Amino acid sequence: MQRLVRIFLAACPPLHNSTHPFMAKSNRYRFCAGPWNWSPGQDPYGPTTRPEISFDEKLRELKRIGFEAMMFHDDDAVPDIDGKSAAQIAREAKELKKRLDGEGVTAEMVAPRLWFSPNTIDGAYTSNDPKHRQYAIDRSKRTIDIARILGTDLIVLWLAREGTYLRESKSGRRSVDLLVAAFDAMLAHDKKIRLAIEPKPNEPMDVAYVPTIGHALAIAQLTRDPKRVGCLIESAHSLLAGLDPADEIDFAMAFDKLWSLHLNDQNGLKFDQYKPFGSTNLRVAFNQVRALERNQYGRNGEFICFDVHPFRTTTTEHWSAHLSNSRRTFDLLVEKARSLDEKKVQACVSRRDYQALDQLVIEHLLGKG
Repeated sequence: MQRLVRIFLAACPPLHNSTHPFMAKSNRYRFCAGPWNWSPGQDPYGPTTRPEISFDEKLRELKRIGFEAMMFHDDDAVPDIDGKSAAQIAREAKELKKRLDGEGVTAEMVAPRLWFSPNTIDGAYTSNDPKHRQYAIDRSKRTIDIARILGTDLIVLWLAREGTYLRESKSGRRSVDLLVAAFDAMLAHDKKIRLAIEPKPNEPMDVAYVPTIGHALAIAQLTRDPKRVGCLIESAHSLLAGLDPADEIDFAMAFDKLWSLHLNDQNGLKFDQYKPFGSTNLRVAFNQVRALERNQYGRNGEFICFDVHPFRTTTTEHWSAHLSNSRRTFDLLVEKARSLDEKKVQACVSRRDYQALDQLVIEHLLGKG
């Protein structure tokens, strides 16, 4: 592997303009994954293809491949959370914190898993049943309590079922009001936590109420503390919305609201495929890295998270290759972003020769420049 890296880097000359304001050469990225990223291979049409792996194995493997943090759903941190008291939840969260500290792993975020419960069949925060809406808020508060114990202030909200299969069954305007009320309840529960909304346009719902980063940042302005409401971008979700993830990154960082990131890849407007980063479209991946570089993502400690799954055909001996490969691709694309001749780029732009710019990027990615 080291030999391959040396060959690749030899084809990439050093950054021609080391003072270029868009390239944060000293930026150090930190990496993160979740326990669900070692999936056993099930899909909607078939059973598992690999044995389930224990949490302790995942934790050790995370460190072995050089990742510093783990992201959690609330019931990843405290299994069977709905059946436990506040005291039990706190005790188990403290035990998890000790295990993380023992391995030198940080908890990057905690997210309420609000799409599995029978109480969220018709939505969570936007359910037509007020008892189910209260369930979602109460569980989100427990998530915040867990995050506090684990030492993170970041709560990620993937609004999985906040939408509808039938437009006539809900009011979109009322649903916005209900979402804001839920966010306000969470912000009031803890004065230090931050909410990062993770948009997705569809799946599992037909159409979601917060499908893009623009929607997430707009709804943040309606909350009691907009400064504590930001976003998380997932590459595949942007692609499912028909958008370029690099543009979404630039947009979110223009507001200083990109607080976490799930890099992966996606083959078209289908369903979440969780492909390794750069697996389908290397140029789209390159432009995401370039956007992160020019915006100096990570300067405030934010992590690069890979939300990728092993292919269903993957065998147990290669159970972490999707994660280590995603990181390797990212690292190599950082070198490519930093070695792109920005003087040539700007020369093409200034004479509006985008045809030449297009070829410049293609040849650079092919190791020709």
